[in-house]
Amino acid sequence: MIVYQADKKEFLVDYNDRDIEDVIYEKYRAATDRRVAQAEIRSWRESLGYVARVLSDPEIADDVGVAVEFILPQSAKRIDVILAGHADDGSRRLIVVELKRWSSVNATDRDAIVLLRHGGRSDQMRVHPSYQAWSYTAFLEGFNEAVYDGGLQVRPCAYLHNYAADGIIDAAHYQPYIDRAPLFLKGDDDRKRLREFIKQHLRHGRGRQVLFDLDQGRLRPSKALADVVGKLLKGNEEFALIDDQKEIFEAAKSACRQASASNQPRVVIIEGGPGTGKSVVAVNLLAALREGLTVKYISKNAAPRAVYSEKLIQTRENAHLVNLFGGSGSFTETSKDAFDVLVVDEAHRLTEKSGFYGNLGTHQVKELINSAKCSIFFIDEDQRVTLKDVGTKAAIRAFAAARGAVVEEYALTSQFRCSGSDGYLAWVDDVLQIKATANGSLEDIPFDFQVFDDPEEMHAAIEAKNGANRARVVAGYCWPWNSKKDSKQMDVVIGDYQRQWNLDQDGSLWITAPHSVQQVGCIHTCQGLEVDYIGVIIGPDLVMDGEQLATRPRARDRHDKTMKGFVKMSKEQPAEAARQADMIIKNTYRTLMTRGMKGCYVYATDAKLAAYLRSRGKQTQSA
Repeated sequence: MIVYQADKKEFLVDYNDRDIEDVIYEKYRAATDRRVAQAEIRSWRESLGYVARVLSDPEIADDVGVAVEFILPQSAKRIDVILAGHADDGSRRLIVVELKRWSSVNATDRDAIVLLRHGGRSDQMRVHPSYQAWSYTAFLEGFNEAVYDGGLQVRPCAYLHNYAADGIIDAAHYQPYIDRAPLFLKGDDDRKRLREFIKQHLRHGRGRQVLFDLDQGRLRPSKALADVVGKLLKGNEEFALIDDQKEIFEAAKSACRQASASNQPRVVIIEGGPGTGKSVVAVNLLAALREGLTVKYISKNAAPRAVYSEKLIQTRENAHLVNLFGGSGSFTETSKDAFDVLVVDEAHRLTEKSGFYGNLGTHQVKELINSAKCSIFFIDEDQRVTLKDVGTKAAIRAFAAARGAVVEEYALTSQFRCSGSDGYLAWVDDVLQIKATANGSLEDIPFDFQVFDDPEEMHAAIEAKNGANRARVVAGYCWPWNSKKDSKQMDVVIGDYQRQWNLDQDGSLWITAPHSVQQVGCIHTCQGLEVDYIGVIIGPDLVMDGEQLATRPRARDRHDKTMKGFVKMSKEQPAEAARQADMIIKNTYRTLMTRGMKGCYVYATDAKLAAYLRSRGKQTQSA
């Protein structure tokens, strides 16, 4: 959706004779019924002033189309400016312009990422503007039918009008993306270069019709995009479907086809414990793109979507596939049936409200069901690990019924984690006193479980297992994240044992980063993923009290967002607060202890708990 569109002549009048920021704001309010911050309104005035100066070149046709704030379909992302017209050869062209008021960044060693400098702790990791412009173009080329079938050719660029060349923003490290989306910086020379870039692609105008065609372009995946996804999945053993995975995958595909061919929405619930292949089936459902369906993989937790999108992307040439992955909080304003299929992984992590401040939307389950003809939820209710997690089968059924959707339910049972042992998973449930099972010990269960008396020895044992980069150490969030503010500080400190939490530079890809075995991960960077060997540090939030496990929610670090709201709830509903905190803490350690496919090594800060775990393991166990 285009918020503001005009030709060059009209745009210059709006800028020179009217307050263009007010014009755009009123159009934005009318189109979205939402407000924007004053800072953004001021940025419209400043940045569009530089665009006006560029377009004032008389050799740029008066009827070149100018669009401001193109809202990408199915997304909260907005393209700052699109210019439209015709090239010398008669082809219809679009130029995507990413505008930035930045004046200083630091380089990082991460692909396409810069550190935006505000001063001190407010510095932020941001995508390089050339990558950003190119990614928007890739989205249009992959999903907008008017672009890939209608002959609209798109050229991206980035214009940082306040940024003087410094060898950082334009460093060789970022050159692959600058080659794709030219970077124009502060000064007359770059302003002239940008004008030449525009004239090269938009020698002739007649741009209003081009913008209209773009705005009306139907949202469908291109065949080229579908072919790339299919090729990457085909023959990839990591994504191969086995046994009931294949059966349920076919059932879900059938539901997608039926929903797309009729006016009857469908909701598919697929339940499965750790290691049953929920994410493998979810990623394979992206192959439904080959049937011309608009599909997106969704997860509340950033780690699974980051890891799976990276494994699919593999090369810069496939970087546009990142548009197939998204978070669960971006559907508060999505129109009904905007997607054919939404594949929702880790659905137990869904929350009611969305947004950074938790003040947007009504209920994520409801919003996802309303946004797609067919929504597929992969769920394990025993992996709800925060007080705000509301993803339950009951909630999905209720919102599906409210929409009049047909509900199908399936269960993945074949175990591909923990050495293929359902017994180990049942033992974890029993030993953590989540639910009683027949697996009282680990005798005759082929899984490497060990309890250590020293966290340093446990960590060293995990590092020794990391030959294939498939071993990590994780912990309950009982220690402050000191290194976030001071990189020299240690976080998880237990006697002589001192380690840092997973560092910002790895972010959601911590579990795959080459050197991250030296750090300690948490629930947010490992849930939904697995390694061969997992080391688990059980903090003082879980202890033995006589014969029973006892949870101590106040032993969690005060910044732990999983327990946000506990203090208030404990005053208003003490019994319910205690019940929920007990569930959250036990589910957290259940999830952490089931990330390993071959083994789990444990250190517990409570000596009685360590003794209890050792007594419940194998009698021949040693550590």
